[in-house]
Amino acid sequence: MDINRITIENNVELLRKSSTDVNFLTDNYLDYIDKLKKYCKNDSVYALASVQIGIPKRIIYLKNTTPSMDKNINSDYDESLVIINPVILNAKGHTRFLERCASCLDYVAIVDRPYSVEVEYYDINSNKVHEIFEGFKSTVFCHEYDHLNGILHIDLSNDIRNMTWEETRDYREKNPYEILSKDDKYDFNLRKVIIKK
Repeated sequence: MDINRITIENNVELLRKSSTDVNFLTDNYLDYIDKLKKYCKNDSVYALASVQIGIPKRIIYLKNTTPSMDKNINSDYDESLVIINPVILNAKGHTRFLERCASCLDYVAIVDRPYSVEVEYYDINSNKVHEIFEGFKSTVFCHEYDHLNGILHIDLSNDIRNMTWEETRDYREKNPYEILSKDDKYDFNLRKVIIKK
């Protein structure tokens, strides 16, 4: 199975488009998920949105929701959480992390995100799920959720750098995932804390 990674270099136009909802009756969504899983197994990523492999549908595959980059390169480690047609209902708190992305080559950025997000989505069996993602899992989810809306992590930062995978790991060891607040009101549309508690 040939799976092509979409990058800012080879198809930025596709990455900038909003993905469409999965139709469980007409879309071959199990094939899309299979491709996502295979890509994640063989590549060093925390997660992937299907648009990143050329499928502009609202599907996210979470492989690793811990800060450990070493788990990303372990093909046997896989949380296998599939999120279909997600909607963010609420967000709160404030975190900061140096993010990198399979689609943005070696462009990394310091990004502020909510500490927790309340989400509704469908699972692989088309069951509706209501869940709250917290901490690093929220950050990974929000990064991929942005992909579904044509937003890249480099769009959300004034601190963009060019770093190799190894340089990113070294930086993260010295500057780990930072929780600035767990309870502040966070406006996801404005991408900022709006009420400090």
